[in-house]
Amino acid sequence: MRMSLAQRVLLTWLFTLLFLIMLVLKLDEKAPWNWFLIFIPVWIFDTILLVMLIVKMAGRCKSGFDPRNGSQNLKKKAWYLIAMLLKLAFCLALCAKLQRFAAMKLAYVFIPLWALLIGGMVELGYNIFYVRRD
Repeated sequence: MRMSLAQRVLLTWLFTLLFLIMLVLKLDEKAPWNWFLIFIPVWIFDTILLVMLIVKMAGRCKSGFDPRNGSQNLKKKAWYLIAMLLKLAFCLALCAKLQRFAAMKLAYVFIPLWALLIGGMVELGYNIFYVRRD
């Protein structure tokens, strides 16, 4: 299941547009929907990404896999998996807060997002300043 760049961009654009339309309808009070329903396009898109990531990680288990540069690639894929789960945790906490299911402080809602942003900055710094030792 290999998607071309144009297909990935179109899929991302489509789900983002659908989410923004639903968000605007909710904020204008035109739609009395639950906040969890508003975030459905985000969760569908994240589910597609998670499935593709897990399939790529599971592909390492098949026979005949060439493990050269595999540990670095596996670490990167593991970081992507953790990042997706942090984003999912943030979205769920935000929906629970907006729907008033959980009486938690807003600072606690943003903890997964902050962890995701800090991890992203570490990943960016590592990619910029890492010197290969050949």
